[in-house]
Amino acid sequence: MTMTIDAGGGSSAPREPLLQLVDIRKHFGAVVALDGVDFEVYPGEVVALVGDNGAGKSTLVKVIAGTQPPDTGTICFAGSEVKIHTPRDATQLGIETVYQDLALCDNLDVVANMFLGREERQISLPFAPLRELEMERRALEVLKSLNVTTVRSVRTAVATLSGGQRQSVAISRAVMWNSKIVILDEPTAALGVAQTQQVQALIKRLREQGLGVIVISHNLHEVFEVADRIIVLRLGRRVATFGRDATPDDVVSAITGSRQAA
Repeated sequence: MTMTIDAGGGSSAPREPLLQLVDIRKHFGAVVALDGVDFEVYPGEVVALVGDNGAGKSTLVKVIAGTQPPDTGTICFAGSEVKIHTPRDATQLGIETVYQDLALCDNLDVVANMFLGREERQISLPFAPLRELEMERRALEVLKSLNVTTVRSVRTAVATLSGGQRQSVAISRAVMWNSKIVILDEPTAALGVAQTQQVQALIKRLREQGLGVIVISHNLHEVFEVADRIIVLRLGRRVATFGRDATPDDVVSAITGSRQAA
């Protein structure tokens, strides 16, 4: 059996995880998607979750996001045990997920996308006029706090934005609701070099603001650029944990199972 290893990195001082999952199991009929997985992320930390296709990454993220509750296991948030059975449970805790498709509406502008489903109205009635100026002001504040300078106007239609700009809008939307953890699913997939660098810089700013960031990526170069720790899943199990002093070969060996962790 492959055991979890630590390849260094991180402080020796004890810290309490912002989010901790213990012995998480998830079955789909006879298929074991997660087999006793432990997972944790600390405030102000970027954790990369890597593994081959079918390793369990997507299922673990869906457990955290509340779209697929675990069969068994314990979830703790800020030191207290919690239940995450729905996406609403996750968002109420401060867990936001930016999926690969970004879930942006091309026909709406940046402000409308950032407030989509959470619009602020002048009075508490479904069809009351929106507080347009207040929404615009808040959207600008969030973009400025994250140093998102590539989006020239919050009234720009999302359809006209580049891939990097769209990713920046989606991430900014995720952090504007008192978020504590942001999950990013393949955040630089299909982006060019310059746009990838913009998104990587944005991820680092999330860390600087004290958020816990979970990045799912197949791009090891990106992983080593932004991650404080790298957690490897293989066949539904956590098989290795690496710090900043690991090498890409170490990670690839754990992903493929070509080296047994000591």
